Amino acid sequence: MQVLEKHFGYKKRTTLNRMRKKSNAFKILISCLLSLRTQDKNTEKVSKNLFSVADTPKKIVKIQTKRLEKLIFSSGHYRKKAKTIQHVSKELIIRFNSEVPGTKEELLSIKGVGPKTANIVLAFAFNKLVIPVDVHVHVIANRLGWVKTNIAEKTEKELENILPKRYWNEINGLFVLFGKEICITISPKCSICPIRKLCPRIGVIRSR
Repeated sequence: MQVLEKHFGYKKRTTLNRMRKKSNAFKILISCLLSLRTQDKNTEKVSKNLFSVADTPKKIVKIQTKRLEKLIFSSGHYRKKAKTIQHVSKELIIRFNSEVPGTKEELLSIKGVGPKTANIVLAFAFNKLVIPVDVHVHVIANRLGWVKTNIAEKTEKELENILPKRYWNEINGLFVLFGKEICITISPKCSICPIRKLCPRIGVIRSR
């Protein structure tokens, strides 16, 4: 972890990480939903675009579906995301007085909010010690031999047992960047990897 932190330096924070100090829980939740299957730069652009028009659950539900789709179009899968964002916003209004709940159980009770999204909200909005596990964290943790798991939920539990707590909130942002630039899921760039001498490359069939 320390080698990767030194290698990436200031770049280690993703859009969601950067939002931690300047955004409320609702913006972080919606930005996380927008970040699915898109590049980080798109998430930041689309989030700013959307929040300039609507930055609360009540404002979101007042937007017509077609307009919402247009606002988030460049994030990809815009129809499905618009539907999810509208549903989540309605749930927050009806069940939580327009506030984002601060427990994992409550977050997961909202359809459209998965374990990774819930943990990102808890970590970045409520500063709780959790490990947000997405495909990058799951793949890299297995590739390094830290865990031997086949689903993200198991990876989260295993990492909680071995990873020092000071890294819990940081591992997602660091591994997302590492996974996108070097430790790519298919054909990782092992020749330029800063931790190539420490990595057993478990499961790697082809590399560059």
